[in-house]
Amino acid sequence: MRRIGKLLFASSGKFRQIAGHFLPALSPLSGNMVSSPGALEPDEWQQLEFLHGQICICCGTPLPQMALPDTRCLYCESKPGILTRSRSALVYNDLSKRLILNFKHGGRTDSIQVFSGWMAHAGAELLQPSTILVPVPLHTFRRMQRKFNQSSLLAIAIARRTQMQYRPHWLVRQRNTPTQGFKSGAGRAKNVKGAFLVPKRVLPQIQGKRIVLIDDVRASGATLEACAKALLAAGAAQIDALTLARVVKPLKPVA
Repeated sequence: MRRIGKLLFASSGKFRQIAGHFLPALSPLSGNMVSSPGALEPDEWQQLEFLHGQICICCGTPLPQMALPDTRCLYCESKPGILTRSRSALVYNDLSKRLILNFKHGGRTDSIQVFSGWMAHAGAELLQPSTILVPVPLHTFRRMQRKFNQSSLLAIAIARRTQMQYRPHWLVRQRNTPTQGFKSGAGRAKNVKGAFLVPKRVLPQIQGKRIVLIDDVRASGATLEACAKALLAAGAAQIDALTLARVVKPLKPVA
């Protein structure tokens, strides 16, 4: 059975989805059998860093435990962003990076329910009945290559879990931008400037709405900010963001 599990882990994402209905669940990292789809082995769980405790009220970056409630980090205090609030479930470390890459490029969509549970917990204050979930869109060409938009899958799962509205057509990516990897913060912002568009046909629906953007990883925040800028210009009232993981840099709080 262990050999079968290894073969299933190494096979294509499509085959795993079909075979998963009658074969044991496998860890998305090791390929060993686990209790349920998307579950991890005990030693893998211990390497995950969940974001909890004191965080910046705006961007959600971790703060020292002695920080006062409703504290902003130095960056948000000195340079307020377009997003009202941003929350994430995990620190983007070596283990969460592997989880997300296996999800995005390895077809391990069996982790969706676990991921959406983590995100719903981390973003509970954002996920109000009146808010709308909008995934960060992929360009059509990249979506054809990948077969799915990971942000859409996460948003769908969160919407089902929370009974919230999901509107993937409210935002489109009009330029197939190069990957953001290895770019500076300024380079990332320049790369996605003007990349997102709100279709004219949905403008009446967006007016005055509070929206939560859904994505897999927040790095510099440039992509989320570009999405928020387009939605606010179209008439949305407030934009928050919720991601599975985020890059964390040491920041000092402002009391």
